[in-house]
Amino acid sequence: MRVGISLTSSHAVKDARDGARWMIERAAAARQSGLDSLFVGDHHATPAPYYQNVPILGRLLAEWGDAPAGCLFLLPLWNPVLVAEQIGTLAAIARGRFIVQCGLGYDEAQFAAMGTRLKYRPSAFEESLSIVQRLLRGETVSSSGRFVFRDARVALRPAENVEYWVGASAPPAIDRAARLAEGWLASPALTLEEASDQATFYLERCKAYGRPPTTVAIRRDIYVGESVADADGVVDRVLAAGYRGLPPSALIAGPVARVVERFSALAALGYTDVIVRHLTDNQSKVLGSLARLRAVREALKGV
Repeated sequence: MRVGISLTSSHAVKDARDGARWMIERAAAARQSGLDSLFVGDHHATPAPYYQNVPILGRLLAEWGDAPAGCLFLLPLWNPVLVAEQIGTLAAIARGRFIVQCGLGYDEAQFAAMGTRLKYRPSAFEESLSIVQRLLRGETVSSSGRFVFRDARVALRPAENVEYWVGASAPPAIDRAARLAEGWLASPALTLEEASDQATFYLERCKAYGRPPTTVAIRRDIYVGESVADADGVVDRVLAAGYRGLPPSALIAGPVARVVERFSALAALGYTDVIVRHLTDNQSKVLGSLARLRAVREALKGV
């Protein structure tokens, strides 16, 4: 099993440079721990500071090595020609394989701020993904559907094939991931039973479409503590503050052995990758957890 990281992009800071510095330090620590992949998310018109995916990833890649890296694009919110151009540039900066995580997005206010509507998400997503893939293959593309443009082309294209992962939770969306992409990214909110059911369904749909997946990934919010008491203390504090609305059983916190056990359980369900995000935003706690993730990753090499 591989262990990657999706860095938190939202930081409630008085000086915006502090949040950016924390992300840079975390990317460097993730590299030092030998993590297998690096990602950032995508959100728009947020009430709290949010570091946008393309510029921040361009900076983080300076701290990263030649392991895979990428970012999430909520495709219905973007012009697909711009997405393809951004991917082409980021892939040129990255030393390793570039992975595009993509999803439908949610939140009517976010869609309204970006000039579109939630009801168009599925059709806009499929149209955009096809356009991005065609442009990055070197085709000249015109469109008169959800996106209207003529004779677009992208000259700066990745040197090696980009891999696409679709984030999905509902059965139709999981089916779409099996049909259209190389990988699937499961929600961090899934209980173990739900994670099992969804992985089984995804693999069945991949078989039905004759598309063996390269990646079966799941996001997990985690903290690798120095001890049981350290980890439990972090969980208690974040839950008391009203953490994200995720079910407590979906969170993974503990010393190295406990985290290895929980990750191994996911591997037994067919997951190839765990993409972690930290429960706490305390910088020293996050950096300590990242250092201990090296031992977790080493223990999972044979899993």
